[in-house]
Amino acid sequence: QVQLVESGGQLVQTGGSLGLSCAASGPTVSSYAIGWFRQVPGKEREFVVAVNKDGSRTFYTDSVKGRFTISRDNAKNTVYLQMNSLKPEDTAVYYCAASPLGMGEQEGAYDYWGQGTQVTVSS
Repeated sequence: QVQLVESGGQLVQTGGSLGLSCAASGPTVSSYAIGWFRQVPGKEREFVVAVNKDGSRTFYTDSVKGRFTISRDNAKNTVYLQMNSLKPEDTAVYYCAASPLGMGEQEGAYDYWGQGTQVTVSS
C-alpha cells in the first residue's frame, strides 16, 4: 500500500514559479512510476507529467513542456514538480499518483492517488 501526500499549492501570479512535492510512504515506493495530474472543476482530470521508477526518464504533456520539471528522490520518497512561467490555465487541483506499470497518461494505470493540492494562477 502506497500513501501519497501533495503539498506546495498556493496562489501565484502569472509568470511566477511554484514547487509542488509528493511525499510517498510504503515499503516499495521506488517500484512505482509517479505521475502528476490536474483537474479543474467541471472538467476531467488530465495528465501533466510522469517520471519512471529510478527517475531516469520523464514524459510531459505538450502544454507544460519547457515550463514544468519533474524529479524524484527515492531516498526521501519524494517526487517534485517545479512549475515555472505559470499561466492562468495552469490553475487546477494537482494530484500525484503511483503506477506499478510505468509512466503513462491514463488514469487507469495508477493505483494510488493523493488528495490533491490547489494551485491558483492569477492573471
